[in-house]
Amino acid sequence: MESANHHYNKRLQPFAGKLRKQMTKAEACLWKYVLRAGKLKGFHFRRQRPVLNYIADFMCMELMLVIEVDGITHLWEETVIKDKKKQKDLEAIGFTVIRFSDDEVLNKIGYVTEYLENWIDEHYGK
Repeated sequence: MESANHHYNKRLQPFAGKLRKQMTKAEACLWKYVLRAGKLKGFHFRRQRPVLNYIADFMCMELMLVIEVDGITHLWEETVIKDKKKQKDLEAIGFTVIRFSDDEVLNKIGYVTEYLENWIDEHYGK
């Protein structure tokens, strides 16, 4: 059953592994200071998780939450269109997608952390 494994896409695993080894500075910062090892209210996040035909930057299956970190290329029209489709498809299978810019992660990590904690409190009361 596809949904039992949250639509995991095994074929994208080699590419996801490569992305994990080559995270952007913003992704590495978010991982290290906010999401890794249950730091965010005890929830377990995975990085560069293959789902459907995409790779989510960060995913928490328990929260049904995907966090995307958008760099400068995400301002290009073609990338914006792809991001909208990715978000629509992920939302169609039950995920919430939250996006932060590289700048927010690198320069406002406290805001990013607080935003995510508040989102969890509002949706899961934890």
